[in-house]
Amino acid sequence: MTASLRFDRFVLNPDNRRLSRDGVTVELNARYLDALALMVREPGKLITKDRFLEEVWRGVPVTDEALTQCIRTLRKQLGDDAARPRFIETVTKHGYRFIAPVEAVTETSPPLRTRDWRQVIRPGVAGTAGAVGAGLIGGLLYGSAIAAQPVAAGMGTVSVLLVVLCISLIVAILGGAGVSFGIALAAMAPTRGVHWSVLGGLAGGIVVGAVVKLVGLDAFNLLLGQAPANITGAPEGALVGGAVGLGAWLAGRFSGVRKGAALAALTGGVAGVLVPLLGGRMMLGSLALLGEQFPGSRLHLDGISALFGESGFGLISQLVTGGLEGALFSGCIAAGLRMGTSKPRAQGEES
Repeated sequence: MTASLRFDRFVLNPDNRRLSRDGVTVELNARYLDALALMVREPGKLITKDRFLEEVWRGVPVTDEALTQCIRTLRKQLGDDAARPRFIETVTKHGYRFIAPVEAVTETSPPLRTRDWRQVIRPGVAGTAGAVGAGLIGGLLYGSAIAAQPVAAGMGTVSVLLVVLCISLIVAILGGAGVSFGIALAAMAPTRGVHWSVLGGLAGGIVVGAVVKLVGLDAFNLLLGQAPANITGAPEGALVGGAVGLGAWLAGRFSGVRKGAALAALTGGVAGVLVPLLGGRMMLGSLALLGEQFPGSRLHLDGISALFGESGFGLISQLVTGGLEGALFSGCIAAGLRMGTSKPRAQGEES
């Protein structure tokens, strides 16, 4: 059992460094959590700016804007309004006061486990939904580019577009589910840190990448008698999954979804570029390999590679498309995870 402080629908456990609303964790960085704990421990008492600087920033020189931003973020996460405060009251030129009633409570293990599983399912599903969005966008872009090239008689451009779109969605759903639920499960660790998020994404990527490659190779061997050995698999899944985990952790440091998703897209894009540099292949690179492996295939990517001045789907084409795939995949999953772990915004709050 752990001692906690309850106010309204929130429970703050200073020892475990956890703030929750209706059992769902509210993400706050370390200093902001310290600032909230300082006020909640002394409800109704004025906490001066000097005390914040001394006990939260511990003497580190910061501007008044740093404290203002801290209180602004706390209000946003609590659904509070500075004009009509329910939790944090501003005492002009002096400091802040926590005005909500606070009571000491004791949390027991069983309810915590129940809430934890809910915390896994919700962000896992939300992250998978984000991956579906990435698969839809990528499938439409790639499918349109491939369909714009001449195809064999009897095969229309719409058919080509639909086939590529379906492949993209299947890969996105499987990969997104593995990585998203891996990151969500890692969040259940007793301690919080970037390494858990990276390891969760990496583990999910490895499992899904290995399974997809194994099933794919068996399917090709069964149906066609041969299979390309270098299609995307566990190594690529591990690298991209770990990058998504890093991006999701970084995205959680921001109060806005878009800023966090953009940062996650950057880490995923870097991973997508590293994959071909290390000898692996992302999705479009794997499709190009399939087209080369089977001479009778109608899958040709010459039009795409020509955009980068290559006659075949070479390293430059793989670097550019791999970076785009990694950025889109990571950014969309991070946005989904972020929305899946955030409480609904109060009316009038900014995104």
